[in-house]
Amino acid sequence: MTKTYLQAVNEGLRQILTTIPESYILGEDVGTYGGGFGATKGLVADFPDRVLDTPISEAAITGVATGSALLGKRPILEIQFSDFLTVAIDQLVNEAAKIHFLSNGEQSVPMVIRAASGSGTGASSQHSQSFENWFAHVPGLIVVMPSNAYDAKGLLVAAVKNNNPVLIFEPKSLYKTAMPVPSELYEVPIGQAKVVQSGCDITIIALGRMVEVAKTVASQTDISIEIVDPITISPLDSETLVASAKKTGKVLILTEAAKRSGISGEIFAQLVEAGFSGAIKRLGGHFMPVSAAKSVELAQVPTAKEVLATIGTMMEEV
Repeated sequence: MTKTYLQAVNEGLRQILTTIPESYILGEDVGTYGGGFGATKGLVADFPDRVLDTPISEAAITGVATGSALLGKRPILEIQFSDFLTVAIDQLVNEAAKIHFLSNGEQSVPMVIRAASGSGTGASSQHSQSFENWFAHVPGLIVVMPSNAYDAKGLLVAAVKNNNPVLIFEPKSLYKTAMPVPSELYEVPIGQAKVVQSGCDITIIALGRMVEVAKTVASQTDISIEIVDPITISPLDSETLVASAKKTGKVLILTEAAKRSGISGEIFAQLVEAGFSGAIKRLGGHFMPVSAAKSVELAQVPTAKEVLATIGTMMEEV
């Protein structure tokens, strides 16, 4: 059955609450209002004691979730905009991510943080940032970014079952996109990249909403493009990325997050360290705050036109 990204997340949350009794949802406006974007719509009516509205304090939400996870619960936090993770960074980075290590493996923090991420909705500088680069740098955190409705539901289920803190960055510009999504409960493996489309001339490694940009580009050219979606940013499935790179001999890495000091540089380095000697280029977000002006915002991240031009140049290179 065809479902939007948001509908798939909502269905996944409902099935998790139904089948995993330790799970519960907490966050700002997740109850009657149904969440900032509607992901928790209707859930509080059926699970009134397990869908909890909280005060406007991301630090408190994350602290409560961390404590309850230590006591055997499996909390699912909603952070309305990933930008607001900055308010909870102490609880997330200095506490939740470290407890398993500091307890010598005796304790774990099985919690999930959902965060609407990225640009494309005209939400301006403080509601449009892409912070996956930051959190991929933190040992103890699992960081994933589903690029479609199918992966969004399956990764959510896998994340709730994981015994570590999992941060899910959901590109909010994709919330209305739709595709066939199974009605039954299923998992998408964490730590496993996906070859979205096979090709032989060049590999595009694309994260989040950039997967759709890559697919658009592939439909507009005769160049045989292989598209690989890492899905999990930390831990990164280097084996799949390296195999595709060596197959085609050319790689373009696409990210919405700022290119400077970003995950694209890490992917670049891992390809080189694995012995890949072909051409590699990166395209990413401009190093500037995201603008509320639509024309500027759209130009701040890689466009299909820019990707096509870059690929054309790469194919001309020997």
